[in-house]
Amino acid sequence: MRKVWVIGGVSVGLGLSFVMLLVVGVYVVAGNLVNGVSGGTKALAKGSVPAAYQTLVQKWGNLCSAINPALLAAQLYQESGWNPDVTSHADARGIAQFIPSTWATHGIDGDGDGDRDIWDPNDAIPSAASYDCELAKYVKDVPGDTTNNMLAAYNAGAYRVIKAGGVPAISETQNYVKRIRSLEDSFAAPVTRVEPSKQAAGAIYYAQKKLGTPYLWGGTGTAEQGGRFDCSGLTQAAYETVGITLPRVANDQYNAGPHPDRDELLPGDLVFFSDDLTNSRAIRHVGIYVGGGYMIDAPRTGAVIRFDPIDTPDYFGATRVTEDGAKALPTTV
Repeated sequence: MRKVWVIGGVSVGLGLSFVMLLVVGVYVVAGNLVNGVSGGTKALAKGSVPAAYQTLVQKWGNLCSAINPALLAAQLYQESGWNPDVTSHADARGIAQFIPSTWATHGIDGDGDGDRDIWDPNDAIPSAASYDCELAKYVKDVPGDTTNNMLAAYNAGAYRVIKAGGVPAISETQNYVKRIRSLEDSFAAPVTRVEPSKQAAGAIYYAQKKLGTPYLWGGTGTAEQGGRFDCSGLTQAAYETVGITLPRVANDQYNAGPHPDRDELLPGDLVFFSDDLTNSRAIRHVGIYVGGGYMIDAPRTGAVIRFDPIDTPDYFGATRVTEDGAKALPTTV
């Protein structure tokens, strides 16, 4: 549920014509955008890494040329969803999901306190970076992209990568590499404007049709719920109609693509709100941007799906949803 700020809302009575003017105007601007995100050192996107871990990821993500802070962040998110207390069915432990036998040989004392604690992110995050760089050395002579081969070695072991002459033909390993490379863009601050989503107009069209629908906490628009939504249920359903499956909750939807700045927003971007502007895991509200400083959102109990301004004190940031970004998101975080 979104916190209510004392800023005048915009009633549903503004109607479809209001949105169409906004959408048309902003898409004219969109035609002039450059495509993609260029290479180079990748800084972390605002708030994409929880504040408690940001300095660690930024520092250790530059340990060797095979990794960068955004890639390390994507790997940790894929492994644990930033949960330092999780244990997998294979007994992989902590924020970096080390198996105890691997930790015994590759865990390091990252914070210099005299012990190597698999559960302590101050040790586990540096150990993940260190292990990545060790694996990169093992596979440096293997054909193909060194970072992809390094990630494959993290998942399947360096021997299999060397024997296969690259990422091995193991579906789990191939998907692991693809997911992390796609998520890398979700954790990186774009160095150029990012390409508009082809599905954005369809998502907006769906959301427009739901204007005036009463809010329901936990609502995903099912018949049993009377076709009602909460904030992330609406955005999830809107993008589902154009073939993109988003996670259920807002703070995971934030990782479904790159993050345009406020002055780069385009219709269809997801816009997010939080009481903690340093931590994407604290996001608690999301809407679909329609242009002109407004979004369509399902704001709170007692309200209806409507237009609201985005420029409020709790505005966190935005995501330009991509198919690859959405597909890369883990289903367990």
